[in-house]
Amino acid sequence: MTVSTRHRALWRSCLALLVLIPALAFADPTAPLDKKLKIGVTLHPYYSFVANIVGDRAEVVALIPAQANPHNYQPQPDDITRAMTLDVLVVNGIGHDEWAFQIVKAAGRGATLPIIQANASVALIPIGGDQDGAKVVNPHTFVSTTAAIQQVFEITRRLGELDPSNAAAYRQNALAYAARIRALRAGFMTRFAALDLSSFRCATTHAGYDYMMQEFGLFVSAVIEPRHGVAPTARQLANTIDAIKKANVKVLFAEKNFSLDLAKPIEAATGVKVFSLSHITGDTYSADEFEVAMRENLETLAEAVEFTQR
Repeated sequence: MTVSTRHRALWRSCLALLVLIPALAFADPTAPLDKKLKIGVTLHPYYSFVANIVGDRAEVVALIPAQANPHNYQPQPDDITRAMTLDVLVVNGIGHDEWAFQIVKAAGRGATLPIIQANASVALIPIGGDQDGAKVVNPHTFVSTTAAIQQVFEITRRLGELDPSNAAAYRQNALAYAARIRALRAGFMTRFAALDLSSFRCATTHAGYDYMMQEFGLFVSAVIEPRHGVAPTARQLANTIDAIKKANVKVLFAEKNFSLDLAKPIEAATGVKVFSLSHITGDTYSADEFEVAMRENLETLAEAVEFTQR
């Protein structure tokens, strides 16, 4: 290679470096890498919500095992390990997954893990039929269609802020998912419109269904458990039986996976008809679990109302 040729090659290299320097100088060292978000969720319904929002553009990770009872869950070492790998965590945040914050703290992510409060835009209501008349916020907003849609849009908005390149796709997916949920509700609205709801009275073993009942103008007269997973004392059970009789309650809703045994003495003492509702806590996490469970719940609710009108 001649001196002239070497000089030209060196000059071209210098020019290439000069072009590159501004890009390096102004690059954002904190900009996210081109990878899928790893989105953690605390409850089965939130797995369904997020899976339908993100499609294949992000990874959805359940924080705790699918078979775990979220009401009295005790954090495990594997949960802490999972929390260390997350980019964001979707929580109920109003009393149903307090253990999640213990996990995040134990994982050392308290200051670095973005938390999406799913209920940030939901109009909250108190637990109905509380024996003490306490105004305790009901955290079961996910056993509902209206509140579910509100949470879907809140989660979508926050994910869009964290992942702007996929924000439009998330919104489009959320709109399609919300349309399916609305269609599900609309079908049952038509069915309920043909029924006389004015005299319907019900009790529940657990205060998990107020948001769903509210959508159809129904209310809970009595709740058996003083708090979820806490068995009533003999006095509390006697008070509940009295309340059921005085309110002329004909239907008792028991929780499908947890509290059917609790319903039996109430049924024997009052003659109520027991129906089972899902708390949307199953054996597996899936994108369609919420829709399947809510369809079953609404079908059961309609059957219960129809039963009282025979």
